[in-house]
Amino acid sequence: MLYSNDTIAAPATAPGQGGIAIIRISGPQAESMLRALFSADVPFESHKLYYGHIVWENDVLDECMAVLMRAPRTYTREDVAELHLHGGSYASRKVLSALYALGARAAEPGEFTRRAFLNGRIDLSRAEAVMGVISSESDRAARAAMRQLSGGVNSFIKSAQDELLSLLAGVEAALDYPEEISDEEAYTALEESARILADRLDSACDERGARILESGLDVVLCGRPNVGKSSILNALLGQERAIVTNIPGTTRDIVQGSIQLDGVKINLSDTAGLRNGSDEVEKIGIDRARQAIAHADVTVVVLDAAMPLTEEDLDLLRETENSPRIIVLNKIDRMPVNMLQPLKDALYVSARTGEGMQNLQKAIAAFAAHAGQSELSESRHMNLAREAARHLRNAADVCARGDEVDLAAIDLHAAIDALSRVTGERVDERLLDDIFSRFCVGK
Repeated sequence: MLYSNDTIAAPATAPGQGGIAIIRISGPQAESMLRALFSADVPFESHKLYYGHIVWENDVLDECMAVLMRAPRTYTREDVAELHLHGGSYASRKVLSALYALGARAAEPGEFTRRAFLNGRIDLSRAEAVMGVISSESDRAARAAMRQLSGGVNSFIKSAQDELLSLLAGVEAALDYPEEISDEEAYTALEESARILADRLDSACDERGARILESGLDVVLCGRPNVGKSSILNALLGQERAIVTNIPGTTRDIVQGSIQLDGVKINLSDTAGLRNGSDEVEKIGIDRARQAIAHADVTVVVLDAAMPLTEEDLDLLRETENSPRIIVLNKIDRMPVNMLQPLKDALYVSARTGEGMQNLQKAIAAFAAHAGQSELSESRHMNLAREAARHLRNAADVCARGDEVDLAAIDLHAAIDALSRVTGERVDERLLDDIFSRFCVGK
């Protein structure tokens, strides 16, 4: 159980050796604890950094910099103190032990940010964005998290809530003044507006884009043996990750690597050559290749430009024709351009010389072009927005059927409640425990 009236302390930097280790303290006793440990005789003006030593039980633990930030101009809106020590675990452990002896409690994961939310400095969507910024693995994911941290989600949800309140006010006016506002008038105003807002909430949700932001675009290279899949993988990665030989069937298992294209993480997988396997190990690799193809966001079908299409090539083209794919004719360096077999929408590349590889990169990046551009990118937010949209459509259906208008009011209240849970205006302790348990200690 967390108590916001006590004082907490935790490392704010990652464990291990480094240039600086920061210990963060937040709560009503932050200043007195700082003064008890920091030896320098300084006035501790708020938000100013001071040099001194940490002394505990007549033992100098470290030389350090210290800063006191007085409420409410702090991350948690409580008094916050920080000790900037030499990096390493020894000094941090000793200082934390001293703080615990002075009465501080070890902070729970995410407790500093939780206090920022509980004390009204940030709404819940911004609190979640803090973790999004920390865990981002691509430029696009970091930018989406920063938009959320800057209030993008809050602004969108508040706008939708204002529209909902306006719709609800119209319905309640019809309920309160039936002699002045007929049900027909209330229905006419509500039905169209409710459906428009529901559509806007649904269109703000992009589950695929959110998943790509979080974990990356999954791209699988496939084709029969010796068409150059491993060479293309190595060329895209810029390193020799996969073994390349002239012997067919060299790749037996999935070889993976990641790059960034246009700010999006791209997860590349090179798979075993698709053919009738000659041994048990190769057959297992081929089965795994087909599973990877089935779950890929994008399939890159690699063909050999220097050879006529085989029946295996044609089977693979038929197998992937209804899936997101890129057709690549590799090895164009092995024959004149005018001798290449034409294939609609195919890219012509040479993994050996690099010719055409930039076009392949652009084609892959295009499949993630819109990831991170929707207003909502957190699964929790999208689920609640879709819940609100369902209630809005229920209210519109009430109007279409000509049912009692107070039934529409019930659904409008439910829609408002769903959106309020996005920003944390209405939230329970279990949800807060779940959200903040994903944070690191010290944030």
